[in-house]
Amino acid sequence: MMILSMAAFAIAAPVSAQTMADAERLVRAAQNVDLDRAHEIHMETCFACHGAEGLSATPDTPRLAGQHFQYIAKQLADFKSGRRESTVMQPMAKNLTEEEMLALGVYFNVKPSPAQRVRDAELAAVGRYLYHRGNEFSGVANCAGCHGERGLGTDELPRLASQGTRYTETQLKLFSERPRTPDNEIMHTIASKLTELEIKALAAYISSME
Repeated sequence: MMILSMAAFAIAAPVSAQTMADAERLVRAAQNVDLDRAHEIHMETCFACHGAEGLSATPDTPRLAGQHFQYIAKQLADFKSGRRESTVMQPMAKNLTEEEMLALGVYFNVKPSPAQRVRDAELAAVGRYLYHRGNEFSGVANCAGCHGERGLGTDELPRLASQGTRYTETQLKLFSERPRTPDNEIMHTIASKLTELEIKALAAYISSME
């Protein structure tokens, strides 16, 4: 039986929650979901691509560790309904219940997601500038305004901090080209103005955020 104490949540939550209110919501949610069932689903379905601890087993799959539980649940619901398209994720999500989606969200939310090592410090520095200040010359808005100074996101917007570089690059390109739906209007406006260098720079910096 999988048992996670309140103390464990109190320790893990600040890693993945932007405010104490977020942490408190996570603790409350954890008391009302079946984490044993979430663990079973993870080991049967998610493990191969997303890794044992939700840190991603391949460069093309996202880290789920530390991601907001409500955001994960919404994405799973969108995959199930077909609102968000993915030939990989739709079959995985089609049989999940609403309760299981929420349980999986909590299961991953409490897991830590450490920052990744930066290979090109100068490139990451460009990304840091763009993330916090944007590019006024090309009309690119900063990322911090929506995703937070630390990249921790919200219930409705994803945590970006420590996400893999290739995955971030791919998602920005999908937003730019518009195959990624739903809720892509704002991101399309931003991503469509990014150069290849800026995309790589942002991905490098985001991967290094804690």
